[in-house]
Amino acid sequence: MSLHDLLEPLLRPAFHLGTVPTSRAELLGFVTGAVTVWLVVRQNIWNWPIGIANVVLLGLVFLDGGLYADATLQIVYVVLQSYGWWAWLYGGQDRTRLVVTRTSAPEWGGLLAAGLAATAAMTWVLHTWTDSTVPFWDALTTALSLMATYGQCRKRLESWWLWITADLVYIPLYAYKELYLTSALYVVFLTLCVLGLLAWRGDWRAHRGAQPAEAAR
Repeated sequence: MSLHDLLEPLLRPAFHLGTVPTSRAELLGFVTGAVTVWLVVRQNIWNWPIGIANVVLLGLVFLDGGLYADATLQIVYVVLQSYGWWAWLYGGQDRTRLVVTRTSAPEWGGLLAAGLAATAAMTWVLHTWTDSTVPFWDALTTALSLMATYGQCRKRLESWWLWITADLVYIPLYAYKELYLTSALYVVFLTLCVLGLLAWRGDWRAHRGAQPAEAAR
């Protein structure tokens, strides 16, 4: 049995939105994606294994839809999510759990430089070597997502702003590619990202306020 034979059932339509089929992989990606972001908002460690399942499913959807950069991004996500899983458990001071912190100026500089370079490089690759109809937008959302994932792995508060920016592009992009359920999922993601920003900001302020009291002990 070939890999295509194994994956083909996941790409079969689960239902239709009008005349547009929605695959089982897209439906499962919707459910696992919403659960993953909700768990990230709550800083629950289970977001990582469920997130790995989510990116594998969405990788199939994007590959089938011709969003090649986004499909490749899911492979990178598996690596980053595995790292994030470890970092949340042991990446804090003295190998303790991470707490929410702010992104430093040098980090911002590195992220912006890497994001611009990645967007330019991926746009050229997609335009030159693939049949992508949206090379720049595919590349831009890929770069933003990688920047946001780095911040999420390190529990940087500003990672939510990067996710919000990416989602505002993803929603119309997926609708344009007739991935309507995935587009709707990113509306849910956008809402959860706003809630995550507020929740993490409150946690960061509480931790910052507790530090002077801990230092005085």
